Amino acid sequence: MDNDETLQRILELRVNIERHNEIYYGQNSSEISDSQYDLLMRELVELESHNPDLVTLDSPTQRIGSPPLKGFEEVQHDIPMLSLGNAFNETELKSWHTRMGSLLETNRFDMVCELKFDGLAVALTYENGIFTKGATRGNGTVGEDITANLRTIRNIPLTLKTESPARIEVRGEVYCPRSEFQRFNIAREEQGLQSYANPRNTAAGSLRQLDSTITAKRPLDIFIYGLGWSEQDIMMPTTHSETLKFLEQMGFRINPFNSSVSDIAEAMDYYRNWVTKRQKIDYECDGVVVKIDRFDFQEHLGTVGREPRWAVAYKFPAVQAKTRLVDIKINVGRTGTINPYAILEPVQVGGVTVRQATLHNEDYISSRDLRIGDMVIIERAGEVIPQVISTDVTQRTGSEEKFEMPSQCPSCKGPTSRNLGEAALYCTNAACSAQLVRLIEHFVSKNAMDIDGMGAKLGASLVEKELISDVADLYYLGIEHLMSVDRMAEKSSSNLLEAIEASRSRPLHRVLVGLGIPHVGLEVAELLAKRYKTIDEIMAAPTEEIEDIPAIGPTIAHSVSNYFQIKTNRDVIEKLKTAGLNMLNKDSSNDTSVDVQILSGIRFVVTGRLENFSRSEIQNCIKQLGGTVSGNVSNRTNYLIAGDDAGSKLSDAAKLGIVVLSEEDFLAMIEQRPFYDDDA
Repeated sequence: MDNDETLQRILELRVNIERHNEIYYGQNSSEISDSQYDLLMRELVELESHNPDLVTLDSPTQRIGSPPLKGFEEVQHDIPMLSLGNAFNETELKSWHTRMGSLLETNRFDMVCELKFDGLAVALTYENGIFTKGATRGNGTVGEDITANLRTIRNIPLTLKTESPARIEVRGEVYCPRSEFQRFNIAREEQGLQSYANPRNTAAGSLRQLDSTITAKRPLDIFIYGLGWSEQDIMMPTTHSETLKFLEQMGFRINPFNSSVSDIAEAMDYYRNWVTKRQKIDYECDGVVVKIDRFDFQEHLGTVGREPRWAVAYKFPAVQAKTRLVDIKINVGRTGTINPYAILEPVQVGGVTVRQATLHNEDYISSRDLRIGDMVIIERAGEVIPQVISTDVTQRTGSEEKFEMPSQCPSCKGPTSRNLGEAALYCTNAACSAQLVRLIEHFVSKNAMDIDGMGAKLGASLVEKELISDVADLYYLGIEHLMSVDRMAEKSSSNLLEAIEASRSRPLHRVLVGLGIPHVGLEVAELLAKRYKTIDEIMAAPTEEIEDIPAIGPTIAHSVSNYFQIKTNRDVIEKLKTAGLNMLNKDSSNDTSVDVQILSGIRFVVTGRLENFSRSEIQNCIKQLGGTVSGNVSNRTNYLIAGDDAGSKLSDAAKLGIVVLSEEDFLAMIEQRPFYDDDA
């Protein structure tokens, strides 16, 4: 064939193969036999292999996998892939709905109920209708590029069917159907290979294969559950429900059981229906997601931490199982907590083999009268963390043993004690090596300083050899120190030193996470680093000021303040500074818009519907200019910014004599021009 004939035949084969794919995977039907389909695909592969310049990203041959990668590249999500807050009963769901009504200042808003799939969240990017990039959720901000693996999933369209924005990102959940999972495991066992524990692990493991030809052989599918972002050069829907219909027209697979509801009673009916029916569908499902439908309402509500306010996951009851409590062991946490945990006879719970479970603290054990040797009921809390919830006293034989928390730390033999009003038992020895080992493990973890090659065992060895006495000592290690540890050769020691060196430039919020401040995880650390420019400012910040940061309450604020008041903690920070770690929020230092803090010391409350801002935009503007935003009007409030349909906050402000600003007044304030009428 000449070039024109070859191109024509390639195009014919692509159209024909994609049509058969849609019939087979979308309609569970078939017009041709598997062997006939294979012949069509083989012909296309052969033609493209001899004419590589004619290969395109939307060709069906791109679904069969490509040569192995050396590793996955990082992908920065333009808009973070947020996690969902949870509701575990009707009271919590109703409370969420009431809070949203209060923030929206109306209790009438439509919602969409969707099944919550138990798979792996991904983001798919299309340019001019062609699938160009796919990424995992990762930590919500940065994921991994798994485009080659996602191309192998038949229900991910390589080309969109209808007109679409020039660039668009959609988000969905990759999963392994239950029926396919069973067949897949049987085939692996017949080949003498280890079977997978559950469908979710199968999906996650398959998507993280560096060899996409392996992923192509895995039984994966996908549901698209929403729009990430789009370049709106065409008219886009204004609600989530209409957007799902629009995405379905483009060729995306949308779950057919999504349902629009107008009130919380209908949402609870949807949930009750699926609690009983979830075992009848061919995929794992651990709850229902309830989303507010209107996008302007979603924008108005914004996010708190890493969770959107406008959506909540109403979880199904946890799967339970009965097994024997063989023993109760103790470990020491990084903050000195003495943590009991259960050793169990292995048992399957929701597709996972459980051998250990958390027991939380002494009160938890005594309130359930748990004894070593008991038959106990366990469940996976939130479908993740195994915990013992009760004991079956009818099966006791009299040989069961009561458990007592230790009076001495099992690691350092120092005395233990409980603080007034707390359930936790603590080791009182600040020099306890077990605390340090756990803190080092936390300090080098992915969300903190991300020091590759530095694990718990190596940390324990360095502590045991007295080579490090705090986390800052990691930055003063030499190759001779590392090589003195068992199994550390010159090459591995050199690689670790390079990783430690690279960690010096981690952003300030990652340093804050690594310090192990109680209650300070990634979200809180980011809020602190965004609010303050340097670690010195954070250390000097009054508790009340920290508490004013949205999403940070009094418990966290006191924890942060208390941490920095301890001399040994301040000494560690000085050593980290000397070691050259980044103690500056570089984003803040480079942002000239925040140089003039004209709203410093001024407290605002925002209410009602605004014309020129979303609520989150005006709140961010206030904070960038040094002001403070609070959710409620009090005698500490300086100004109330009120839009249309302002509710009770307006009358509260009037009672307290608080100045009420319009949007125009606020703009005049930040532009430093008069904002009162001459006649006022």
